[in-house]
Amino acid sequence: MHLFPLPRSALLFVVFLLWSPVTADPQTTLLNIGCSQYNVTNFSAFTATLNRTFADLRSSLSAARFATAERPRDPEAVYVLFQCRAYFSASDCLACLSAAEAGISKCGAANGARVVYDGCFLRYEGAAFFDQTTVPGNKGVCGNGTTSATGFPDAATALLSDLSIATPKIEGFFAAAERDGVFAVAQCVNTVTKEGCAECLAVAKTNIGLCPPAADGRAVDAGCFMRYSNKPFFLANQTVDLSPIVHSEKSKKKRAIIGGVVGGVGVLLLLGLIALLWIRKSRDGQSLRKGDILGATELQGPLNFHYKDLKDATQNFSEENKLGEGGFGEVFKGVLKNDKTVAVKRMSIAQTSSAKADFQSEVKLISNVQHRNLVRLLGCSSKGHDLLLVYEYMANSSLDKFIFGDKHGFLNWRQRFGIILGMARGLAYLHQEFHDCIIHRDIKSSNILLDDDFQPKIADFGLARLLPEDKSHLSTNFAGTFGYTAPEYALYGQLSVKVDTYSYGVVVLELISGRKCNDIKLEPGTQYLLEWAWQLYESDELIKLVDETIHPNEYSPEEVKRVIEIALLCAQSTVAARPTMSEVVVLLLSQSDHKLQLTRPSFIDSISRVQEDSQSHTSSSFVSHPTVSTSHYSGR
Repeated sequence: MHLFPLPRSALLFVVFLLWSPVTADPQTTLLNIGCSQYNVTNFSAFTATLNRTFADLRSSLSAARFATAERPRDPEAVYVLFQCRAYFSASDCLACLSAAEAGISKCGAANGARVVYDGCFLRYEGAAFFDQTTVPGNKGVCGNGTTSATGFPDAATALLSDLSIATPKIEGFFAAAERDGVFAVAQCVNTVTKEGCAECLAVAKTNIGLCPPAADGRAVDAGCFMRYSNKPFFLANQTVDLSPIVHSEKSKKKRAIIGGVVGGVGVLLLLGLIALLWIRKSRDGQSLRKGDILGATELQGPLNFHYKDLKDATQNFSEENKLGEGGFGEVFKGVLKNDKTVAVKRMSIAQTSSAKADFQSEVKLISNVQHRNLVRLLGCSSKGHDLLLVYEYMANSSLDKFIFGDKHGFLNWRQRFGIILGMARGLAYLHQEFHDCIIHRDIKSSNILLDDDFQPKIADFGLARLLPEDKSHLSTNFAGTFGYTAPEYALYGQLSVKVDTYSYGVVVLELISGRKCNDIKLEPGTQYLLEWAWQLYESDELIKLVDETIHPNEYSPEEVKRVIEIALLCAQSTVAARPTMSEVVVLLLSQSDHKLQLTRPSFIDSISRVQEDSQSHTSSSFVSHPTVSTSHYSGR
């Protein structure tokens, strides 16, 4: 028999297959996909180059489960990076690559794209990006299930912290570990530096740290990945002992602290070096290309769209494309040139130089907000006839449609609880986790949008005035919606994060009951939803509040009652008695049977006074601006 000699790349590929253990789980659960807003100029040439680059990638894929490929001199330059989790077999790695190639093809003619799966990561750009670590778009992805295992959240947090410390010190930037029933991995791409890996994993640890006590969670970024679970997802012999590395690192930190105290001059030199590195990093950030999907421009300000492109995308802002209208203007559905669907908000504010400057500064801040429960601002346009904001599009519309609109009865209890929890997490991020405290001021069911998986995303945050860091409250013009707004804000203009807490509690009651907060036809002797809920609480009949479309077999009565009590706690009369949104998240996830201490909500006693004042004091320090909610994206 005559045998043809195999090319070197093919021989390496065969060795790769023979070397790896055989499993059958490519872990192709999609965690994240992103497409650049910019298209290539020559689609046919680009497609040919991309296909050739993918072929190069496959041929160079090694036992390290990692490969890069580039064609910088082709008519349409392409740079590609692919990486599997290090515990994968060769067959699983190739299966994940096939899934990633199919998934990333959905970005069409976009000049940059990436897909992240549990098992692998694939990204391409028109410029080199291999050294990038943490960039805008990083996020945590939490599972829906929770675990009641004692100590699991603390054990998961501790193990993830140790992984973030140890992984940059390990060759190949990968570590898998199991401790106290927690299984976790951390990984950085092979092309980043040790310092870059540490920086990326520090961000990932923060993102994934929001997940426990969820039974599993992930953190995705351009240069790293973390995952934990209460179930094993890698072989037992693939773990590494983190203790020596972690203990050594902690000892070094202690010595560094002592040395820092003794060496004052060294501290000054170190500060100078940090300042130099910060300046260099800032300059590097400014060199990022427009349309680089993971190296996006959000930190430099929003992505600037051409007015004409948005005009074309919305068919000249036609009525057929109109999604809704609110206090800040009209919202239209738009389809960009790369077939990506977006929502375009046309702002109804003065067209003056100062207004445009304020618009740019506010939008620059908002564009830095990245959270899975907040609607993402993709960019803006301020150089045309209008001031325009471009948001991600939510095909499932707004929550009010599913509570008391034409889709009433569609949501089951698990979906409703997921929305309640997601709303709390989004507000907690705005209030305490973002570098500026952002108070929404107008939380209501029409300002909560739902993605394809019915996960909530809060819309229209940041367009009202921000809370200064040096003030606990301030007086300002009223910018809320009656029925949802805390009395101290509507009556006296006193604004704090607890105003959002109050509104959140009202929306939770709406979501559980399927009734509007200002529905005056609820029950005999009651006027408003909050009043009815309080009466049911006092008579120990809270279960009567539950929407009749929810089947009793879907929920635990004790769990539902607990959530209603948390909503009533959010609407307490005394501002100080209301929890922060971070505390609400903890309460929702807590398994404790501890009874909450509740008093009569303030809404009941003050609503008539609010209405009287709003009618007789039209020139007072607070003015009512009710919004017209015709569809999603319609709030203020």
